[in-house]
Amino acid sequence: MKSRVLITGGAGFIGTKVARRLLAEGHDVSIMDCFSPQIHGDSSELPGDLRDTVQLFRSDVRDEASWTAALPGHQVLIHLAAETGTGQSMYEVAKYEQVNLAGTALLYEALAGKTGNHLERVIVASSRAIYGEGAYRCAEHGLVYPQPRGSAEKKLGLFDPACPTCNQPCRAVPTSESAPFQPLSFYGLTKQVQEQMTLLFGQVLGIPSVAMRYQNVYGPGQSLKNPYTGILAIFSNLARVGADIDIFEDGEESRDFVYIDDVVQATVAAVHTPEATSFAVNVGSNERTTVLEVAQAVNRYFGEKSKIYITGAFREGDIRHGVADLTRAQAMLAYAPSVNFRQGLQNFLAWAQESEPELDGYRRSLNELEARGLLHGR
Repeated sequence: MKSRVLITGGAGFIGTKVARRLLAEGHDVSIMDCFSPQIHGDSSELPGDLRDTVQLFRSDVRDEASWTAALPGHQVLIHLAAETGTGQSMYEVAKYEQVNLAGTALLYEALAGKTGNHLERVIVASSRAIYGEGAYRCAEHGLVYPQPRGSAEKKLGLFDPACPTCNQPCRAVPTSESAPFQPLSFYGLTKQVQEQMTLLFGQVLGIPSVAMRYQNVYGPGQSLKNPYTGILAIFSNLARVGADIDIFEDGEESRDFVYIDDVVQATVAAVHTPEATSFAVNVGSNERTTVLEVAQAVNRYFGEKSKIYITGAFREGDIRHGVADLTRAQAMLAYAPSVNFRQGLQNFLAWAQESEPELDGYRRSLNELEARGLLHGR
């Protein structure tokens, strides 16, 4: 069945690729986007192939009238619009609250009465940041969920979380959707509340809703100028010009890097799922890769022009390890990642090589964190 789909934040990295997939399947697609300079730079237009194929609402989720204008006539909403910088959220608190929470609140005000309930499904971009440290296994106490790591311990080079019961070392394991919410950043907290809002109102209004708990999304097309889009963009900018690559902590911290094509697969599957209930689901890669491994691979690709330094510095709000349990994604969405990190990284770096390196934004972001006491040991 073909639908009219509205994608907020649809001019962004994930949104444009989801739009293309939906158009290829025969859906009608609309995009609502304010073209935030932090995300889009100087660009304020859709990619050329989308300009004549989608309806564009050039508007902001924080504007009540934007929702009133955009929602009517659509059966599916994919709500991607958000501020996404973990560190930045700790000092630009009001902006993250307004975009991620107040913007979503206005959506549900519109659906609850002012615009009417026209939607048949809502899909919201959630995040693994809601888990905080996530799941670990202790030799004595089994599955545990460690508390946030303390600054005092990290200043001593003690970076690994401990069992919350016996305070002994434990090892990271895949985190399932049943893990408790323990966000370590305001960004993570906004994603937790935004997800809960979506699932709650989905039940109240009778709109099946899916919260996509994306892990670290990467791939060709992501912003290389936005310093809050992740380490792959940052490291590739540094390595191309032979600048030093400084790694936080001891370099053994790890992430679940999920390729953009797999994210699109899962998101579009959520549009088609016959499930009439609302649920949250992890979207990851089934791999865990250390930050040091990433830096070495990126530097090697660009001819090993950079020196890599393990600094011991750390940021408030960072987790130690992260990898998703994909059991529910397989069951609910028939999702299985198809691009491993090695191949995905090659695809990303080949694309990044054609762009102009951008370093000023990253350096500025570090200075802002340090000035606010959120970056230690730099």
